[in-house]
Amino acid sequence: MVRFWAPVLLLLLVCLSSLAHAEVVVPSLSARVIDLTSTLDTAQKQQLEIRLAQFEAKKGAQVAVLLIPTTQPETIEQYGIRVVEAWKLGRKGIDDGLLLLIAKDDRALRIEVGYGLEGVLPDAVTKRIIAETITPHFKLGNYYAGIATGIEQILAIIENESLPPPRERSAISGSFKNLESLLFIGFMLAIVVGGVLRKLLGRLPAAIIIGFVTAILAWLIVAPILIAGIVGTIAFIFTLIGGGHGSLGGGSFGQGGFGGGGGFGGGGGGFGGGGASGRW
Repeated sequence: MVRFWAPVLLLLLVCLSSLAHAEVVVPSLSARVIDLTSTLDTAQKQQLEIRLAQFEAKKGAQVAVLLIPTTQPETIEQYGIRVVEAWKLGRKGIDDGLLLLIAKDDRALRIEVGYGLEGVLPDAVTKRIIAETITPHFKLGNYYAGIATGIEQILAIIENESLPPPRERSAISGSFKNLESLLFIGFMLAIVVGGVLRKLLGRLPAAIIIGFVTAILAWLIVAPILIAGIVGTIAFIFTLIGGGHGSLGGGSFGQGGFGGGGGFGGGGGGFGGGGASGRW
C-alpha cells in the first residue's frame, strides 16, 4: 500500500510545485489601457485611452497602462520586461515606448522606459514620479487619480523631448487606428442619451441627433471627415434600432475600454530595463 501511494503523492507534490511557480500570462495588447483588476470604470479607462491615443497621434510615442492582480512568483521587474518584450511599445528604431505597470494585490508598480526615452526619463525621474505623484494617491485608494496624474506628468516630459514626428496618416488608414475609441463614444451616446431622446422625440429624430453629434465629436477628437461620417452613421443606426435598451453594467465593452478585437499594437520598440519600481 505504501509503495502504491508514494509515487502518487510525489506526482501530486510535483504538480502543486509547478502550479505555484507558474508565470503570470502576459495579456494580448488589445488597447492602451488594460485593467485585469476591474479597478477602473468604463469612463475612466476610455478617458485614459483617448488621451494616450491623442498623444501618440501628435508625438509618436506609445504609452500603455496595465493593471493586474499580481506578478507572483516573479518580481514586478521580471514581469514588466516580459510585457514590454511581448508588446514592443514604441516605434521601431526610435524605441519611444513606455509602460505603466500596476500589480494591485502586490501593492507594487513599475514604469518601464524604452531605449529612446531613457535620456529624458532616467531612473531617478521615473522613481520620483512614482514616489511623489502616483503612490500618494494609491495610498488613499484613489487609483484613477494616481494613474491619470502620473501619466500627465510623463506625457509632459516626453512632450519636450526631440523625437521624430509621427508618420503622416492618410484619411483612412490613420483614422482606423483610433476607430475603436470613436465607436465607443458613439455607442455610449446611443445607449445613454439615445434611449432618453427616443422617448421624448421618437426613434428617427433621436437617431438623427445622436448620429450628427457623434460625427461632430469624432471629427473634433481625431478623425477626418470621412471616418467621422462613418462613426456617426453607425451611431445613427444603433440608436434607430434601439441600442439604448442595452446595459452599461457588467463590463459589456470588455477589458481595457473597447478592447478584445485588436486594432492597437506595438510598433516594434525596444526596452532594456530602464525605469523604476515602487510600492505603496
